[in-house]
Amino acid sequence: MSHKYTQPTPELFLSLACTCVGCGPGGSTSMLAKVAIVDYRGRDVYWTFVQPTMTVSDYRTSTTGIEPANLEPSSAVKKFSEVQQHVANLIKGKILVGHSLWQDLSVLGIPHPAVATRDVALYQPFRTALKTPNQVIGLQTLMWHLMRRRVQDGKLCALENARAALDLYRSASGEWENAVSKGQWPSHLPPSSFSRCYL
Repeated sequence: MSHKYTQPTPELFLSLACTCVGCGPGGSTSMLAKVAIVDYRGRDVYWTFVQPTMTVSDYRTSTTGIEPANLEPSSAVKKFSEVQQHVANLIKGKILVGHSLWQDLSVLGIPHPAVATRDVALYQPFRTALKTPNQVIGLQTLMWHLMRRRVQDGKLCALENARAALDLYRSASGEWENAVSKGQWPSHLPPSSFSRCYL
């Protein structure tokens, strides 16, 4: 007798997005500067600026909107170790939604079970709908083509990105969870160079 699959409850979901600045030569290495987590309804769960752990060589202000003053030590700017521990505690046992989650998990230094991720950048039906089956599609493009909604029109906003990824997931959650329940993982694998980000 087969049992009916029950979709995970909304309380199990959190959506994560990070904003990074650059360090190292030419600012080419990403370092966490801002993190946002929202619940299934898009309500803020956690949002903060993060103190740099290395010298920032490029604030990427034109896209991030982050200025040096935003990351100076203050009560509104948390230490990386504090943020890392808090985020790890928040997402433990949760299903994590996001866009290119491997990048967020990498800068946070937190691994998460791959089966407990719903990455809209890897979801095959989204790629197929945009006729780019083997390519990661930007969040802005996904939102415009699939939901006719503009995001990232000005500067990058981690909260906006977390909510946008969640909206995309929710638009396909029934089909997505149905595929998962049948053991038919409906997503591509993340880049193999980021395998350390997954359990």
